[in-house]
Amino acid sequence: MIAVIDYGAGNLRSVVNAIKSLGYQPKITSRPDDVRNARAVVLPGVGAACDTMSNLKSLRLIDAISEFIAQDRPFFGVCLGLQVLLTGTEEGGWHECLSIFPGRVKRLPAGQKIPHMGWNQVKQRVSHPVFAGIPDGANFYFVHSYYAEPEDKSLVAGETEYGIPFCSVIAKGNLVATQFHPEKSGEFGLRLYRNFLRLALPDS
Repeated sequence: MIAVIDYGAGNLRSVVNAIKSLGYQPKITSRPDDVRNARAVVLPGVGAACDTMSNLKSLRLIDAISEFIAQDRPFFGVCLGLQVLLTGTEEGGWHECLSIFPGRVKRLPAGQKIPHMGWNQVKQRVSHPVFAGIPDGANFYFVHSYYAEPEDKSLVAGETEYGIPFCSVIAKGNLVATQFHPEKSGEFGLRLYRNFLRLALPDS
């Protein structure tokens, strides 16, 4: 089962439709047991990190997500699904996040149009199978005002320039998370999902 987590926000349908277009049948769920029993988990995200964390807590999903990632099982985070992996966010004050990786979520610098919205290049910082068939510097679609800054720079698999260079892809083991929206990023976005799911479900 591919579990797509529904916590009451996010661009859920476009993520599900993208995965279905690749021939998979994801399950939309808010149940912790579904997350624990999934073969792969996708955490989409749009909105405010503090609301996301509040909803995940009220649905008792925090432990399930944390345990899933700790077991190095296939996890894909999108936009806020990347940001909440860090210690906390400065959005709307300071809010604790999942603390999977030490680091902070910060506001994009002044002098640029905020939110950062539209197509931008992703520079691949590591060789990772999730990038198979995707050229270095390919364009993906972004919509965000904050960015993740993990303390461990080896986690940064992709980087994008917008006033400053910022982390746009995190990868570690079977975890991949993107600041951009693959489901809104055309051919290369779908290829990213396909690569991840082929790694996660090699027998399907």
